[in-house]
Amino acid sequence: MDHKAIKEKIAHAKSIVIAGHINPDGDSIGSLLSLGLGMEKLGKRVYMLSADAVPAKYRFLPGADRIISDTRKNADLAISVDCSNKEMLGSAYNVIKRAKDILEIDHHEFKRPFGNLFLIDYKAAAVGELVYRLLQELGIDIDRDIAQNLLTSIIVETNSFRLPNVRPLTFKICAELIKKDVDFYNLVDMVFWSRTRESAVLTGICLARCKFLEEGRLAWSIIREKDFKLVNGKDEDIDAVADEIRAIQGVEIVVLFREKSKKVLRVSLRSKGRINVAAVAEYYKGGGHFDIAGCTIPNNPESIRELLVISKSILR
Repeated sequence: MDHKAIKEKIAHAKSIVIAGHINPDGDSIGSLLSLGLGMEKLGKRVYMLSADAVPAKYRFLPGADRIISDTRKNADLAISVDCSNKEMLGSAYNVIKRAKDILEIDHHEFKRPFGNLFLIDYKAAAVGELVYRLLQELGIDIDRDIAQNLLTSIIVETNSFRLPNVRPLTFKICAELIKKDVDFYNLVDMVFWSRTRESAVLTGICLARCKFLEEGRLAWSIIREKDFKLVNGKDEDIDAVADEIRAIQGVEIVVLFREKSKKVLRVSLRSKGRINVAAVAEYYKGGGHFDIAGCTIPNNPESIRELLVISKSILR
């Protein structure tokens, strides 16, 4: 973390492109927006990118309507947020790679670096913590809009402060952000507790299909394209399902398969304690944290069986 070099690159950049990861969650969107709005306060020309559309539950956030999927503009500095490898950027990487300098702001334990500047803290509860500290170092006033986006990052990534990644600094930062006149109750309700009818139905389907292996220590389920079509649902509608399955007593590892196409399954992995599900994801060129990770695999029974066998092996 070369803070001096990072501050110098930001100071000299007239234009900055910032991008989050595909299938964006609250940490990615909140970090992207807060950093983008902060850079504009420095007089920078900012392009905020997300290869995939902003999920409906985050579209009310300040600046969300400014997020685009692509640009032909070349920026002096590119910044990725919450991405452990370039593949997580999706098509946005085509824009990122055109910049002379690439800054990675991230908190994943397992990374495949692609930039030349790094602001990394594996112990950070959310990337929003890192963005907050960077904005402070740059002397940028954190107003209500920025605070709302930063709180979204932290609320979502900590599962509303219920995960072991929460540390004293997390609460200190949140205390300072709440002072910015943010309606904390309404924000938590909007970004964490509220769900669509489609989400409720799809969650029920996933839970009903749940199978248990290794005496209940491993739970897995699958959701198909036809299930989404049945209720006109979206991929974002089941983002929280893996966490709900993880809450079942006795479950130590969760594997959730999502059918993205006839050829591809997206896999969400969760664990309790220090079981390293990121090792499973990395085997398939994915990534993540010890307890939260993901990857993609071919959509066939053999690939599903293979991944479940590998997942069972890390229980022993």
